[in-house]
Amino acid sequence: MRHSIFFTLCAATVSLSACEKNGEAEVERALQDLNVVDETNLNDVMLTVGDPDQAVEYFMAANANDPGRIDLQRGLATSLVRAKRPNDAVNAWEAVIEHPESNNSDKVELAGSQIRSNLWDEAAATLNTIPPTYETFERYRFEAMVADSKQQWGKADTFYETAVGLTTRPGSVYNNWGYSKLTRGEYAGAERLFSDALRHDSGMFTAKNNLVLARGAQRNYTLPVVNMTQVERAQLLHTMALTAVKQNDITIGKTLLSEAINTHPRHFEEATRALRALEANVTN
Repeated sequence: MRHSIFFTLCAATVSLSACEKNGEAEVERALQDLNVVDETNLNDVMLTVGDPDQAVEYFMAANANDPGRIDLQRGLATSLVRAKRPNDAVNAWEAVIEHPESNNSDKVELAGSQIRSNLWDEAAATLNTIPPTYETFERYRFEAMVADSKQQWGKADTFYETAVGLTTRPGSVYNNWGYSKLTRGEYAGAERLFSDALRHDSGMFTAKNNLVLARGAQRNYTLPVVNMTQVERAQLLHTMALTAVKQNDITIGKTLLSEAINTHPRHFEEATRALRALEANVTN
């Protein structure tokens, strides 16, 4: 009887010990899962609203602590792009491409960083490694820019048109496409595309400025009817004035500069300096 009681107590002790170990393991797994969730949330914050330089430091440290994880490598590469460090971003995306879990989207990102670093031939080579069946907005936007760099205008137009159809926010694409037309001397076409850009994004000042350049190149020196602040109006008048002067329409240029100075709510140093230079040349 004593032996029976002893073995029963031993069995109970072993069972309790096993339960405690199993419980500890479950708690440890739960904590690990919680850490993964927390880390994922932090990664997302760093990639979107976090300070770009801090995000770079965060992902560099994360990669050092846990090397080989492609999500952390992508995080570092993306953060370097946000921090406006394109050369470093190229190196980072190249490391991502070498990872066995990399995909076509990573190659597109590498091409984008190469374009930002003025590595046009390298960007073209990277895009050529992506199968034609992989069709995304970013891919065709970069294809169009590479075609522009090679003055392959027909290809560029086709790629821009395709990119426009693959996004709900085509304003920046229309602006790039318009600038391409502007560099070719196709000013009327450029004007239409800049207007399309502003139709989709009325606050894009770059498109407003480019629109003024396109109109000025056609010797149309009236501002377009678009939404603009008083400061923007002064800046656009200044742009149009310089376009007129470049085409030797000096009197019109001086008038526009004076209007820009009077329109600006504060002192407009650039326009004032340009007007003084024009008046001094006329006097001499």
